[in-house]
Amino acid sequence: MDDLVRASRAAPDVVVVGGGVVGLAVAWRGALAGLAVTVVDPAPGHGASWAAAGMLAPVTEVRYGEEALLRLNLAAADRWPGFAGELEEASGSQIGYRRCGTLTVARDGDDLAAVEDLYRFQAELGLEVERLRSRECRQVEPGLAPSVRGGLLATGDHQVDNRALAGSLLSAAGRAGVEVRRARVGSLVSGGDRVRGVALEDGEVLEAGAVVLAAGCWSGSLGGVPPEVLPPVRPVKGQLLHLRGPREAPLCRRNVRGLDVYVVPRADGRVVVGATVEDRGFDTTVTAAAVYELLRDAVELLPDVGELELTETVAGLRPGSPDNAPLLGASGLDGLVVATGHYRNGILLAPVTADAIVELLTAGRAPELIAPFSPGRFATGVAAAGDVKSGGRA
Repeated sequence: MDDLVRASRAAPDVVVVGGGVVGLAVAWRGALAGLAVTVVDPAPGHGASWAAAGMLAPVTEVRYGEEALLRLNLAAADRWPGFAGELEEASGSQIGYRRCGTLTVARDGDDLAAVEDLYRFQAELGLEVERLRSRECRQVEPGLAPSVRGGLLATGDHQVDNRALAGSLLSAAGRAGVEVRRARVGSLVSGGDRVRGVALEDGEVLEAGAVVLAAGCWSGSLGGVPPEVLPPVRPVKGQLLHLRGPREAPLCRRNVRGLDVYVVPRADGRVVVGATVEDRGFDTTVTAAAVYELLRDAVELLPDVGELELTETVAGLRPGSPDNAPLLGASGLDGLVVATGHYRNGILLAPVTADAIVELLTAGRAPELIAPFSPGRFATGVAAAGDVKSGGRA
């Protein structure tokens, strides 16, 4: 090995590249399963996880052609109550998990036609959703504009404070023995037809039995392996606003969605308004146009938004895949596991992703639940494997 490359200390079983909610959840669950885990990220808990709104809304977020993803999202939603309880106990901190429901509302006749079309689709899928008239919507959420034409109530949707979640995962992972390296990965290290670790930007090599690639939209840009092995993810920019109002007089009690905007209220009076969807590469600039449009659309639904304090603007980069579904499982190159491409469902899918990836690492096979999301569905040169040889402790 090159004299300039410093060897790592005792090699862990697993190196997780990426310290967002997904990477930290994998690390925490892996440590609980008996694996020695190291997370590498220059700013763990930030990135897309920090910029998200924290909606856990599989019913409201369903889209045509995404039935397989819906099944995964519903499975993740079912795991959230237990996951939240375990995490709060393990970390000693609250994560703001609430089963508040989501109200999707129509501003005008065109919106109403789209909402009714969505309702028919949700009903065909057997999802629990209630159709409400205009007056019923305002009874559920009195702060709605009088002009609202109707809506859909999904009582089973949840939310979590994504920033508190990231902090709690970081704490729980540390308590479970996960080592967190605040550094940037320069490349993967491979040899003998397998990935053997990662090289940090300063030249240090961290060898490991397996590497989990959970670096969001940056997951496809690492060197050291054939390009076709890396996940085909792209950055999808999302701009959001953070507002604050009085805790004793909340703007709304549920997640409120229009066709172009969503409003997520926290229990302490904070409100998140989002989000744009932009293909702008790795640009994270907050633009005046986005702030204006988000506020305009939110005020059309909830007029009192205009009275709240604007406390923060933020732009994050969602990891999007070619079919907007996650890439989960063995990469096709021994020792490299992929957990990225979650797009708009990263917070929701964190528990199910973590459990599935840890099962793959410890048992050597992927659970059936994530089979439709194998990275191999996009493979062009290296066939994706159905299992992984991690070299770690089972």
